[in-house]
Amino acid sequence: MPDENMVEVGDLVKIYPGGTRAVSNIDFSVSKGDFFGFLGPNGAGKTTTMKILATLLKKTSGVVTVAGRDVDSEPKAVRRSIGFAMQEVGLDDLAAGRDFLRLQGVLYGLSARESRRRADDLLELVGLTSVAGRRVGTYSGGMRRRVDLAGALMHSPDLLFLDEPTVGLDPQSRLTMWEHLDNLNAGGVTILLTTQMMEEADRLCRSIAIIDQGRIVAEGSPQSLKADVGGDVVQVVLEGADDALYAKAEDALRQRARVDAVNRADHGLAVTVKDGSAAVPAIVGLLHDDGIPVANLSVARPSLDDVFLKHTGRTIRVEEATGDEVGEMMRPLMGLKKR
Repeated sequence: MPDENMVEVGDLVKIYPGGTRAVSNIDFSVSKGDFFGFLGPNGAGKTTTMKILATLLKKTSGVVTVAGRDVDSEPKAVRRSIGFAMQEVGLDDLAAGRDFLRLQGVLYGLSARESRRRADDLLELVGLTSVAGRRVGTYSGGMRRRVDLAGALMHSPDLLFLDEPTVGLDPQSRLTMWEHLDNLNAGGVTILLTTQMMEEADRLCRSIAIIDQGRIVAEGSPQSLKADVGGDVVQVVLEGADDALYAKAEDALRQRARVDAVNRADHGLAVTVKDGSAAVPAIVGLLHDDGIPVANLSVARPSLDDVFLKHTGRTIRVEEATGDEVGEMMRPLMGLKKR
């Protein structure tokens, strides 16, 4: 059925030893054929949720079904239905790329002949046929990500989980990976992706759940989420400004300008208005009258970063992964500092 859900999550909670609440009563579903994105910063609960879906982590409470199977009572059936490319690529550096994939196929229960055929098809799909005989340890970061993706696809899963698939990749490798994922989804594979990259979520996903501090704060298509922000966003940067001057500017704009919202962003103020071009002269004039110097001002359509800002009061700071959030939460419990 076209409206069949591949993932159903109801009232999901995950609490780690010591009381850390990683996921707090979240609900969402992923329909068959969808490209679904979990968008949020490090530690938001993305990886924890995905590991529960993949039966790699036990939930505290809630109901979770994947491909029509309950993750607690039918974990083996769930694993047969999914492919999972994790954030930290686990590859055999001494094996040739082709041999690594053939072994994956055998481990998934394919015959030797089918494993060879499937490996060759996937190597062509991800653009690695020319280096299939080289050891994986000689591959670049982008190539390693692609062969790991191919490994997750060896058993032709209907559902693919991807945890931060392009972290650490250069721009060209990232674009190549995006093209592969687009093609997979167009071929009928349902994809659930976690990311903290706004551009990646906007470029790939048809449905997005924004998660922060273990809670889903917004959900919908990228277009509908941005439309909900309303109007244009005027970015205002003050000249040599400190917090007190920014606070003065915020108060002035909220009280005296015709704006929908004013929020602090990483590099200034994000002012939401109905018509950016018409609002700019009024904003500049108001700040000038109050003796608040403007260093830079620009107008843009709302982005997913603006959506996150609207619902959380801050922007996502994209950081290179230093291990998943589960590991980071467990470090203090082992007497170690967070990285």
